[in-house]
Amino acid sequence: MYPPGPGMYHNYPPPMLVNCSGCRIPLQLPHGARSIRCAICQAVTNIADPRSVPSSSQSPAPSTHTPPPPSSPSPYNNAPPGAPPHAHGRKRAVICGISYRYSRHELKGCINDAKCMRYFLINKFKFPEASILMLTEEETDPYRLPTKQNMRMALYWLVQGCQPGDSLMFHYSGHGSQQRNYNGDEVDGYDETLCPLDFETQGMIVDDEINATIVRPLPRGVKLHAIIDACHSGTILDLPFLCRMNRAGQYVWEDHRPASGLWKGTSGGEVISFSGCDDHQTSADTSALSKITSTGAMTFCFIQAIERGHGATYGSILNAMRNAIRSVGDGASDLGGGVVTSLITMLLTGGSVGLGGGLRQEPQLTANEPFDVYTKPFSL
Repeated sequence: MYPPGPGMYHNYPPPMLVNCSGCRIPLQLPHGARSIRCAICQAVTNIADPRSVPSSSQSPAPSTHTPPPPSSPSPYNNAPPGAPPHAHGRKRAVICGISYRYSRHELKGCINDAKCMRYFLINKFKFPEASILMLTEEETDPYRLPTKQNMRMALYWLVQGCQPGDSLMFHYSGHGSQQRNYNGDEVDGYDETLCPLDFETQGMIVDDEINATIVRPLPRGVKLHAIIDACHSGTILDLPFLCRMNRAGQYVWEDHRPASGLWKGTSGGEVISFSGCDDHQTSADTSALSKITSTGAMTFCFIQAIERGHGATYGSILNAMRNAIRSVGDGASDLGGGVVTSLITMLLTGGSVGLGGGLRQEPQLTANEPFDVYTKPFSL
C-alpha cells in the first residue's frame, strides 16, 4: 500500500517538551502548535500557561530522544480509574489505521485492520481498553485523527515513562513509501516512510524519526512489538538486524547497522517488528483472504497465524504468515475460527472483489538483536 511517487526529504525540527497542566506528564509539543491535549488525562495545555512553559531562566527542555530516568513517573499513575495493571507489567498500544478516504490514495481495509487489532489485543492478550490509543479517520476527537503531529504525539506517548515489565505495541496500517537517504545510514540508499493522513501537505514520517522516538529510548526490561502493514516496510523501524528467511524456513540474520557507527538499537529494551513486506516490495489491501471484507494482507495473516495455533515462536508466526499469503488464489485460504472470525463477521461487509494468483509480498522480521526465531517464545 503506497501512494504514487516518493516524497521529498524532510528534516523534522527538534521537539519541545511541556508539562501537562493536569497530570504533569511531559508532552512533546508539535512544531508550531499553540496548545496540546494530554492522551492520559485529556487536559488541554496552552503554550502560554506559566505552569507548563519553562521560563527564560530555566534550562532548555531535554530532548525526547533521551531515555527517561528510572525515577520518572509512569503515565499509568494518572490513567483512568479501573482495575490495576496485571502483576507482570503494564500493557500499552498505539493502533493507527488510515484509509485516506475521498482521495486518490484511498485504501479500503486499513480501518478494518485497526478495529481487528484492537479487538485482538483486548480479547487475546488482555490489553486494557483504556491503554489503547486509536488513530483513525472515524475518531471524533481531532487529536485522535492520524495526522502527522498526532502520530508523532502517539508514538511519544507509547514509550514515555515506561517501566521494566511493560509490554508496548505499535500497529500501523496505511500507505508506506521510500525517499532518498542522504546521511548514509541505509544499506539500500533509501529511507522507509509512513504516510500520515496529511502527508501531502505535512510530509511523511521517516524511519530515522521512528527509531529515535520509540526504539533508542527503550530502557531495559521493556518490550516493544511493531506490526507494520504498509509498502516498503521491511526496515521501517531502522532496527539493526533483519531475519532473512527462505521458503524452506531457513534463515540468517542480516546486519543492517550503519557503516557510520550510528546507534540504531535500544537503551537496553527489546524491540521486534513484523512488517508486511521487504523494503522493495508492496503490500496488498485485499478481500482475497477474509472473503468478507477488505483487510491488509499482513494484518489478517498475523492475527490468523496466532488464532490457528502458530503463535508459539516468532519463526512459526512468520512462516504461517508467509504461507497464508502465498496460498491466496489457490483456494486454500479460509477463515477458520476463533476471536478473529467473530470480529470480521461484525465488520463492514462491502469489500472489493477478491484477487487471484497470489500476492507478491513477503512479511519480514527485524529486531534490535539476533535470536533463535524457533525457540524464542512469542508473547505480548
